[in-house]
Amino acid sequence: MLKLIQSTGQWFFLRAEGAFNVIFGDRNNPLHYLGALSYWLFWIVLGSGLYVYAFYETGLLTTYASVESLTHSQWFAGGILRSLHRYASDAMVLVMLLHLVRHFTFDRYRGFRAFSWITGVVLLWMVYASGINGYMLPWDRLAQFVTTATAEWFDSLPIFHGTLVRNFILPDSISDRFFSLLSFLHIGLPLAVLAVLWVHTQRVPRARTMPPRPIAVASLLSLLVLAIAMPVTSQGAADLNSVASEVKLDYFLLAVYPLIYSWGAMPVWGLVVGLTVLLLLAPWLPPQRAGNQGAMTLTVHPGNRRVAVRSGETILDAGLRQGIPLPYECRNGGCGLCKGRLLNGKVEYGVYHRSALSDAERAEGKILFCCASPLDDVEIEYEEGAASREHAPLHSASVEHFERVAPDVMILQLRLAQGERFDFQAGQFIHIILDNGERRAYSFATCPPAAERIELHVRLAPGGRFTTWAFNDMRVGDRVNFEGPLGFSAMRDGDKPMIMVAGATGFAPVKSMLEFAFRSGYRRPLHLYWGVRRLRDLYMAQVPKQWQQQHANFRYVPVLSEPEPADDWQGRTGLVHEAILADFPDLSNCEIYACGSMKMVEVARPAFLAHGLHEDACFSDAFLPAVESAPRNIGR
Repeated sequence: MLKLIQSTGQWFFLRAEGAFNVIFGDRNNPLHYLGALSYWLFWIVLGSGLYVYAFYETGLLTTYASVESLTHSQWFAGGILRSLHRYASDAMVLVMLLHLVRHFTFDRYRGFRAFSWITGVVLLWMVYASGINGYMLPWDRLAQFVTTATAEWFDSLPIFHGTLVRNFILPDSISDRFFSLLSFLHIGLPLAVLAVLWVHTQRVPRARTMPPRPIAVASLLSLLVLAIAMPVTSQGAADLNSVASEVKLDYFLLAVYPLIYSWGAMPVWGLVVGLTVLLLLAPWLPPQRAGNQGAMTLTVHPGNRRVAVRSGETILDAGLRQGIPLPYECRNGGCGLCKGRLLNGKVEYGVYHRSALSDAERAEGKILFCCASPLDDVEIEYEEGAASREHAPLHSASVEHFERVAPDVMILQLRLAQGERFDFQAGQFIHIILDNGERRAYSFATCPPAAERIELHVRLAPGGRFTTWAFNDMRVGDRVNFEGPLGFSAMRDGDKPMIMVAGATGFAPVKSMLEFAFRSGYRRPLHLYWGVRRLRDLYMAQVPKQWQQQHANFRYVPVLSEPEPADDWQGRTGLVHEAILADFPDLSNCEIYACGSMKMVEVARPAFLAHGLHEDACFSDAFLPAVESAPRNIGR
């Protein structure tokens, strides 16, 4: 049933968007920018509301008269802005509803998107509450109806026992403080909406908070024309000596109120609460979306960069989330700007407009990054021919030394051929090439810019093809083939505190970057948080301790998540990112480099962003273990 509802909704959305493409063009289609348009309408509501509030008087005898004076005495300004305030509020509710329905229809509310979905539902109800509160302020007949109906509705709950509606039985029950309370709520609720909007947006990589200028201008002009053509007026002064039996309702915001009297108060509570609970639980209700639920990697050209992808995540979101400058515009499969080529792997193509990606282009291997979701490890290019232009140089090195420094960690040193030096940058990695052509990525643990030796930190992966050979059969003098250097350098100079987060062997790239920072004379504060399970997993603990003694601007904090009694551990415990948040509750003036498992990065990154870290100041390098049978030899 759910799939039928969603497929039907997709059919309607695609045809509506197609019609709007014809009218407005695919780059200025308002249906492609519903989230950004909601933001823009919020600012219109806020701006017009501030002007109206400047002339609003909070008093029993003055409230209605002040609104009437604003509406009629200065119709050219106050009257238009009052109408604009009303129509922009209605438009915001409509756009938010469409935004919510579209995400439900296209099944973009499960898994990691559940947080955005839940905050979106909360936002919608907060906007409704703010709008209903706004209708109480003019103190006309409609305000009287909304106020008394709301009181009667809440009085049906056992907690109130009919105490609210008593305040509206007699005219003497209303005082000036009542309007001050309404005014306070009408300021506080939008501020709360703005705060939740910020939280909601932070979980979406590079989320738009403004629609394209033509859409913004056109929507504002449309609302102004409507405000002039159909000005909003009051419906007569409120009079508690009589019942407001006939009023003109705003069905965008007040649709539930007629039901209170036709159904009864408790059934309406059942409808509202039941619908809210259903919406909040929707991400976990069956049927669950099929697909790969495990870890996946995305290799992107140009740059040959590897990043982690969450199940159900689009290629565009995965790339933007980790700083890859993929092209995009509408994010809804309508404009085709994010079109690229799939080189390897399988994807779910998603739902898109045929005008953006034709069947012939799809047959040629092209995809839309904003719609396509990986089903396994994939490789793409967003610049035509980038992959063929950037094949990394092939190298061969011999095993010079290896040492097991923990039960499952080995330090491996490779020596290049006589006289050969290898140029790379801190934060880059190499691909070790297996005998069957497969590749395994390892970050440099060596300080750049050039070296005759390469240091790698190898963690044993059960069943791992390369690591099983390295731990069981490798000998000094064995040849290892690799390609590189690969990836972007993450190191940036500046004055902000730089926090390095290492999970297990994620210490390798951190070691490379910190040694480069020390050699380059960085003066900014440098912090290393190294998170492992047990004490023995801090396989090079003496190295950061020496750094701390040698460099006044460096601080080292080891964190154990599962210390054993034999460890006699007196230091920090728990998850490594929680230790950082305890020391840095406000990350707005910091840069973070997170290196470790995909699970660590997936948990830590949203937490950092929620504590003020800017999207452009969060750099991550997630790695995934390989689990395949061991070969007889490698590169020999």
